[in-house]
Amino acid sequence: MSAPPAQDLVKQWESEQARLRQQVVEEDTEDWQRSPDFSGLQRVGGVDLSFIKGDDVNACAQLVVLSYPDLEVLYEDSQMVTLTAPYIAGFLAFRETPFLLEALQRLEQNQPNLLPQVVFVDGNGLFHYREFGLACHLGVLSGLPCVGVAKNLLQVQGVFKNEEHQSQARTEWRCLESTPALAFECLVGKLAGK
Repeated sequence: MSAPPAQDLVKQWESEQARLRQQVVEEDTEDWQRSPDFSGLQRVGGVDLSFIKGDDVNACAQLVVLSYPDLEVLYEDSQMVTLTAPYIAGFLAFRETPFLLEALQRLEQNQPNLLPQVVFVDGNGLFHYREFGLACHLGVLSGLPCVGVAKNLLQVQGVFKNEEHQSQARTEWRCLESTPALAFECLVGKLAGK
């Protein structure tokens, strides 16, 4: 007896994640990444899929590129999309990446001078069940540095949603709310293990 289609899909996606995981770059490769003040960083991007309330199939794929450090909007792309892949926990990338990648490709085709030097992704990156979340997936396929900024805590890698975590999260949010430049430094510092 063969496995049900959902189990087949999970196995296929696990295999694809493992293959792509080998291509993740975890070291700083750009000069601005090694500079304490991010000297040379001029453009930051953000991507997200926003769903219509009560509808888990129709969404708006969005890309925004901002100047850095001024945070002026340089480019916006919003497109209504219909998702065909099912939602399976731990495999969000297979559902959302195609549309986010298309937005980046439209930008590269139409205004390559505005391509972001780093992309903040609404989803996890290395902090993921298989250390390959949506941000990693998009980064590998786009060739751009991507940072996962998830709204919800995954309880993986020894992290649990408890009072200790809540206290640490409150401290980090205070850091992030202070100034845009400091927020960026906090995020990058956390990723770099500072």
